[in-house]
Amino acid sequence: MSEYIWETAEEINLQLARRISRIRKRRGISQEQMSERCGVSYGSIKRFERTGQISLLSLTRIAIALGCVDEIRHLFENVPYGSIEEVIRERE
Repeated sequence: MSEYIWETAEEINLQLARRISRIRKRRGISQEQMSERCGVSYGSIKRFERTGQISLLSLTRIAIALGCVDEIRHLFENVPYGSIEEVIRERE
């Protein structure tokens, strides 16, 4: 399976950060309030929204605080098979 990705990992992370920032703002939650709600430092939230860099644990905490935990919980849940070999390997 050859899939071409035209975005860098950093660009994908920044897009994710922007979506989460929009959800936070839509819900009327400041960065400071988000920090208090999820136990992630204010600096980490600011950096995440600016650069897209954050630990997976902090991202999960933010998702829980925003009521978006299912989006994290179901990541990679329904990934299609790339080949028949993958199907065979999974059954071994």
